Order: sequence, then C-alpha cells, then structure tokens
Amino acid sequence: MENIKNIFAQKLLEVKAVKLQPDSPFTWASGWKSPIYTDNRQTLSYPRLRSFVKLELCHLIQEHFPQAEAVAGVATGAIAQGALVADELELPYVYVRPKPKDHGMGNQVEGSLPQGTKVVVVEDLISTGGSSLKAVEALRQYGVEVIGMVASFTYGFPVAEEAFMEAAVTLYTLSDYDHVVSEAAKTGYIKEEAKPVLAEWRKSPDTWGK
Repeated sequence: MENIKNIFAQKLLEVKAVKLQPDSPFTWASGWKSPIYTDNRQTLSYPRLRSFVKLELCHLIQEHFPQAEAVAGVATGAIAQGALVADELELPYVYVRPKPKDHGMGNQVEGSLPQGTKVVVVEDLISTGGSSLKAVEALRQYGVEVIGMVASFTYGFPVAEEAFMEAAVTLYTLSDYDHVVSEAAKTGYIKEEAKPVLAEWRKSPDTWGK
C-alpha cells in the first residue's frame, strides 16, 4: 500500500492535481492560508489515471470492506469516482448531497437502497472531515449501515483523525499529504528546506501564516 501511495502522489503532482507553494500560499474558502491546493477532479480528464484511481479504490474496498453491498459517493467531488467504482464492482450506487434539496422530494441521498444495506462511502478529499462525516450521518439517517470510507487523498489533520474515530468510521486513502511532500522533494518540485515549513502547516493549519 505504501508503494501505491507514492505512485499516486507522483501522478497527482504530474497532472497538477496537487500544487505546493510554501513561499506563495493559497487561501482556502475557510480563510486558512495553505501551502497546498488539491483538486483530485483533475484526474477525471486523463483516461489512464482515471482508470488507475477507479481500480485502486476498488482494491481498497475489496481488501478492507469485502462485505460491501453498495457504494455511496459524496457530492460533488466524488460523484463521478463513486459511480465508476460502483460500476466496476457491479454494486448499487447512490450519492449524498451536502444538504437536502429545497424542492421536489427534498432528497439528500439520491438513489435508492434497502434499509440496512452495507455501504462503503467514496470520497474525493479529506480535510477536516466535516463534510465527509455529514454524508455518513445522512446515510445513517437514511437507514443504511456505513461500514467504512475510501478516499483519493487526505491531509491527515489530527482534527480529522479524531472526528473519524468519534464517528466510528474507518478510512483508507490512496495517498496523503506526507507522501505528496516526500515525492515533491524527491523530484525537485520543492526544495528540501521547504519540508519543515510544510510539516508545520499540517500541525496547525488554522493559524499557519498568520
């Protein structure tokens, strides 16, 4: 698995799905200053990479959640990835909106699953874990059993790890922040002296750069 994390980190950097700028930080929607910006949806534009992500997410599910009876994608970033995975595994599929629709049937879970179905959630990116775990809660209220989550990438924030533990959700990812930083340093994408700065950000992203 460590090898896959390195390989995927390299691929993310190659297609610029991940950008590292410790000297010229990005500003997230939350207002946080960040040396990294991640957009895993870029992987959908490259057929071979799209297939790689699909198959490796399937491998995670088959290895860790073989009892899965359905797949749920988290809107919007993981709708496509979730559908690809469900199709490959020949499992039923639903996706979860951030909140219920304000018209029509008012659905938050789009699709149909029997009560008690064992569901694996597919997510795109894990930051604080808030939106991902809201999707889990929506599925639980819908009446299915969430047996775990797989995702393309995580920043590995301590707050997210604590939140997943409290919610009793087991998470596996294709790659993470540490592996991206390591691969970026190997290839010269960043200078070796930037690694401590990048490590410091991960410890306290809400106050970094202020």
